Amino acid sequence: MFDALSDKLNSAFKKLKARGKLSEKNVADGLREVRMALLEADVHYRVVKKLIADIKERALGQEVMDSLTPGQQVVKIVNEELTSLMGSQSKELNLSGTPPATVMLVGLQGSGKTTTASKLALFLRKKGHRPYLAPADVSRPAAITQLKKLGAQLSVPVFDSQPDTDPVAICQQAQTVAQQEGYDTLLIDTAGRQHVDEALMSELVRIKQSVRPSDIILVADAMTGQDAVNIAAAFDKTLDIGGIILSKIDGDARGGAALSIKAVTGKPIKFVGIGEKAGDLESFHPDRIASKILGMGDVLTFIEKAQSMVDEDQAADLEKKLRKNQFTLEDFRDQMVQIRKMGSLNDLIRMIPGLGGRSQLKNMNVDDNELVKIVAIINSMTIKERRRHTIINGSRRKRIAKGSGTRVQDVNKLLKNYAQVVKMMKKFNKGGMRGMRDILPF
Repeated sequence: MFDALSDKLNSAFKKLKARGKLSEKNVADGLREVRMALLEADVHYRVVKKLIADIKERALGQEVMDSLTPGQQVVKIVNEELTSLMGSQSKELNLSGTPPATVMLVGLQGSGKTTTASKLALFLRKKGHRPYLAPADVSRPAAITQLKKLGAQLSVPVFDSQPDTDPVAICQQAQTVAQQEGYDTLLIDTAGRQHVDEALMSELVRIKQSVRPSDIILVADAMTGQDAVNIAAAFDKTLDIGGIILSKIDGDARGGAALSIKAVTGKPIKFVGIGEKAGDLESFHPDRIASKILGMGDVLTFIEKAQSMVDEDQAADLEKKLRKNQFTLEDFRDQMVQIRKMGSLNDLIRMIPGLGGRSQLKNMNVDDNELVKIVAIINSMTIKERRRHTIINGSRRKRIAKGSGTRVQDVNKLLKNYAQVVKMMKKFNKGGMRGMRDILPF
């Protein structure tokens, strides 16, 4: 989402970093490029104006002018100001009060509200909550059916709403059932429209007054840019929303909504939808987004993704195998499967500090199908071959390639990469920190 903005900002900063000392003209020229990059990213012009003024004031102060690395100091200031612009800290759902905590999801049609409701239910369940879904969009009967199907797929209970029932009555009944059944969170998927209108807002106000939600969350489509900001302002004026979920942030949107909403409405982005899968919903961390925009990576999100996919027993078993140099092709395959669960390889690479912003990776496209190919090749081997790769001769390689639908060259490449991994692991086990230094590329 932020690739174009990131490239332009880093181009501007590269010129500043190349100078030993900065003059007021150097700073003004650099910030002119920053301003243009932000405007082209569809950031609200008033937000850009204030942001540039704040950065300029600090950039012309002593912390930059007296620094031995003034260019780096400017980047640091921009990072801090972008983080502040988006809200400084991540904000959780407000689930206070007597259970079930009721959360209203509001938004226009097409924003991904119904899908987001199911994603949020899964997110909360992973956090130890017991969510209950309530389809209250009777203006689009398919929405009720859709949420029931999504709930069934995720094994999340859904209230049996009927399209001929008043949405307020649906919400009241769902709230009662949730309380009786011991669910601690009720997520209400409300109706949407093609645009904000009086009928929609009147219905949402009636639901709010009836169920007294602990939080009201607007689901806004990141692809709509500044329209998302205007929509957020309209919903907030009537409903006093508690925050925003930006859906479809994985698309080719320019990023203006993410950078503008908090500054314009005063309400935080709480979550972002990063894909179409049920688990593709993440908490919004302003500091991590700012670092990502400036090409500094997002190592914390990378670690969280890894931790969420790791089975502790499997990890302990793998550690024992590594210590005994018993890391087989089966183990190698299992690790590839775990990596694939973490998401797109391109996205993972961009989270690694120092890689996400490198110019040589700008046009790099890592094919996720390579992982599929690796798994297919290893699955085509016999158990004996997986556990003793040295017995795989020419005829066996041909058979493995044919069985996996790949080429002999692909099998050779896999075995070569596996051998290198094993060699590195042996070096690490043998040399401790000294071995680690030999493995690391810096």
